[in-house]
Amino acid sequence: MSGSNSSDRGASVMTDKSDPLSFTVHSMPTPALDGAARRTSSGRWKMLMVLLVCAAPVVASYLTYFVIRPEGRTNYSELIQPLRPMPEKLPLVDLQGRAVDAAALKGQWLLVVISGGACDGVCERQLWIQRQLRETLGRDKDRLDKVWLISDAAVPRAQTLEAVSAGVPVTVLRVAPEALAQWLAPAPGSMLEQHMVVIDPLGNWMMRAPADPEPAKLKRDIEKLLRASAGWDKAGR
Repeated sequence: MSGSNSSDRGASVMTDKSDPLSFTVHSMPTPALDGAARRTSSGRWKMLMVLLVCAAPVVASYLTYFVIRPEGRTNYSELIQPLRPMPEKLPLVDLQGRAVDAAALKGQWLLVVISGGACDGVCERQLWIQRQLRETLGRDKDRLDKVWLISDAAVPRAQTLEAVSAGVPVTVLRVAPEALAQWLAPAPGSMLEQHMVVIDPLGNWMMRAPADPEPAKLKRDIEKLLRASAGWDKAGR
């Protein structure tokens, strides 16, 4: 009947309205946080790319000289593998006892002589080779600095200091042998004082000349290094 149907519908409507409402809460997107994460990741990749671009010329020059080379071509001096960076806290002092920051030596190729302050015959010959070799490099000589590291407390003779100061003076510094041994090392069966070593402009020990080096052969090695690094290393610090 129509009356009954109307009553049923009314009751149904009333029942539905009396039921409690329920809500479903969904998590909202957080675009700000997602964007920050993306920017952080992007920044890290960009920094890595910058570091790779900066290191690429150095790596490429060493690869060109030491790896990608014609068969039969040999190096007179020994390449240090892996390169050994200069310790940041290397305790250097000048002859007046003033502390010298090791980082001050970076920025140039260094040809280094190591000896006691008394400077025996081996030391004198190495200092002579060091001076002559630099002077014969022509226009590239300003890319190479001369360094004499004294590994004891002996005072150098005035005549020796006068000789090494002719032309462009040698940078003369003292360093404790224990500290030096954390960076430089001799070839098996030799003493460190028998070698001249080459440091690159980034402060890496990268080459060790044989004991009692032949000047002409050592010069060729250094000339090759200077040519290989010409694209990224310039004269001056």
